[in-house]
Amino acid sequence: MNPTIYDVSRLSGVSTATISRAFSNPELVRESTRRKVFEAAEVLHYYPNAIARAMARQRTDKIAFLICKKDATILDEFYAGICEGIMRETNKSVHQLVISTAADWGAMPSTAQNKQVEGVILGGNAPADMVTDFQSRNIAVVLVNNRVAGMELPCVISDEYEGVRLAVEHLISRGHRNIAMIAGRFSPYIVGERYSAFLAVTREHGIRVDAQHVKMCDAAVESAAQAAMDLLRRKDRPTAVFGANDVIAGGVMKAARRLGMRIPEDVSVVGFDDSSVCTMLEPELTSVHINCRRMGELSVERLQALLSGKGECQMTTVVPTELRVRGST
Repeated sequence: MNPTIYDVSRLSGVSTATISRAFSNPELVRESTRRKVFEAAEVLHYYPNAIARAMARQRTDKIAFLICKKDATILDEFYAGICEGIMRETNKSVHQLVISTAADWGAMPSTAQNKQVEGVILGGNAPADMVTDFQSRNIAVVLVNNRVAGMELPCVISDEYEGVRLAVEHLISRGHRNIAMIAGRFSPYIVGERYSAFLAVTREHGIRVDAQHVKMCDAAVESAAQAAMDLLRRKDRPTAVFGANDVIAGGVMKAARRLGMRIPEDVSVVGFDDSSVCTMLEPELTSVHINCRRMGELSVERLQALLSGKGECQMTTVVPTELRVRGST
């Protein structure tokens, strides 16, 4: 026999009216009470009738998370962390979650529209026309790990400037003054933020960055390695390199090894993202940690605020970053 709302009431000690409210309007129920309800529902494997609820409220309770990154899959490590946070937060609410890449979603527009989502979280480099298309259909939009110029949208981002500051000041504390940066051709917002922060922080410390010590490359290990080889062969070669993400930093380390250089004795290397690759390298890579799961949780909170229409939705939410120091510096 399937469990009923009365079973949940008995186990949680909460009235059926409050249980109904916890699933339909969770923001109206105290967190401690919601926790009792959801824990009891999980133990009993109780799920409210989503179809009946949607008909009664004239809402579908569906939201979507779309990964807007070239050649991305839902297994992409960075966005998998964000997705975990989105799923955790969505599971506390009445919403049903659809997960896709932007490419797969856009390839089947009729199917996508038939999903009847009420809101979307766009992760990464979301095209402006995709945003305006959702808005034209009165679908709420929240950005995560991105900002779109000229559009006032709620966005959840990591503290890029603080992350770069921590990385660069760490290198300076190790005695480095000749510091280079290799940036990848990925999200324009992320590259722009990290590049601007790098120039600002070095300038704050009176360090002049030679234009030849800032390189662009494809977001791939071999491309980064080639860019690093060009840097490390120079007579005025840098003693430290900041890679705009961990893949690029890994390419720098690969180039240094090819040139017979020791890390960190001959060149120190710092990455950004604190991905799993950091502990696979030898020595392990110092990197800026981003709390992806928290970014995912907050993006759901912002979307739910938009959908409820109660109070103002915070437009920009910044998640702190921290430096994880390892053997590469």
